[in-house]
Formats: sequence, structure tokens, C-alpha cells
Amino acid sequence: MKVETLHVDGDLLIVNKPAGISAAHDPNHPEDADLHALLKRDFGAVWLVHRLDRETSGVIAFARTEAAHRALSGQFEARDVAKCYHALVVGVPIQDAATVNAPLRVDADKRHRTLIDSREGKPSVTHFKVLARYYNYALLEAHPETGRAHQIRVHAASLGTPLVADPLYGDGKPLLLSRIKRGYRPSAHDGPEERPLLARTGLHARALTLQHPATGAELTIEAAYPKDLRAAIAQLDRAYAQ
Repeated sequence: MKVETLHVDGDLLIVNKPAGISAAHDPNHPEDADLHALLKRDFGAVWLVHRLDRETSGVIAFARTEAAHRALSGQFEARDVAKCYHALVVGVPIQDAATVNAPLRVDADKRHRTLIDSREGKPSVTHFKVLARYYNYALLEAHPETGRAHQIRVHAASLGTPLVADPLYGDGKPLLLSRIKRGYRPSAHDGPEERPLLARTGLHARALTLQHPATGAELTIEAAYPKDLRAAIAQLDRAYAQ
């Protein structure tokens, strides 16, 4: 698996995580390679600072020294790091922007989902902005103030706009070209079933702003869309952009 390096120096390593790989060892997939192990092989010792879901692509940071790890972990704990995500969702928001302030309880049911829980949940805030509207789909920008597991997925679903192909908080259905392109018919090379444009949860960590752990300089690192999300948005733009 090819991993794009976005920034590297003696203290800090930031990469564009591919979808479909865990940030660290996943006991539910013990046979699979994980991003931490791959980077350790290529760069030597690295320390995980924060996580992205297995199916989420985009910016993720690792420390390259113990001192950098302490400094970066402190920034995340103090919420001094700005995170920007792009989410492709099912449904079209009426408002151009919305803030969801809904407490979340992690691992709240038998499916290990994160659920909104006003009594036992921890404070959780996400700011959403509409970037593009399509027929029955939208592209949202999300800025989470807190970092609860599945936070953006749960908060987006609470607005009535679950992420595309989200099996826990949406219908789990992939995005097919036949759903958005009038008169489309799969070609022979697709086989008996149509190949999805986007078959995984439509979430991408677009940008990360933090202070360099050694110099204190502010860094903003952006990650380009992966091929599947780029293709999905391009097809939606062609068909439904307003």
C-alpha cells in the first residue's frame, strides 16, 4: 500500500492515510497491516498521536520522538488542534451551516456504536458547512471541537444526513453511478454487478492545523481526495451541481 507523505522532519511525520487501513493494530483484524507498522518500517520509531477510523482517509500525524509525542498529545488534549473533514452525505441540508452540540456515549450498544446520550454522554460539538448540494446528496465540511469516536458520523446522521455508505449510522449502501446519471447502464467489463463509485464511508480528513512540537510554528497540512471520493464528487458535479 502506497502512503503519501505530506510532511516529515526529525520530530513530526504527517501522511495521507488511505481508506481501508487501521491507524494502529486492530485486534478485530489481527492479520491486516496497519498504518503505524508500515510507517515504523519506513521511518523507524513513530508514535501515534490521534486516530482516524479504518475507512476514513486523509491527514494523520505521528510523532518521531518521545518529546514530540508528549507535546502533540498535549495539544490534542487541550483542543488546540484544528481539524477539518469533508463528508459526502445522503440528503440535502436546508441550512448552509449548522452546529451540533450533542453529548456522545462511545460503545453504547451491542453494535459498538457511539450514540447521543444527554445523561451519560460526554460533551461533543461539531460545526458543519455545506460545500455543495446535489439531488439527494451533499458535500459537507465538518470542524469538530471534540474528538469522540465516530463523532462526525453520528452528528451528521442526527441532522438527517448520514454519510454515504455508512453501515452503522446510515443505510450502508455504496454510491452507484446508476443512481446519479440518468440513463446509465453498466458496461460489459463491469461484470454482473455495477462497480460502486464509493463503497466505503464517505469521510476524508481534509486538513490539520497544529503547532510544530519542537519549533512552535503553526502548520496547516492538507490532504488531497483519494481516487474513489474524487471520482464520486466529479460525477455528482457533472450531474447535479447547482
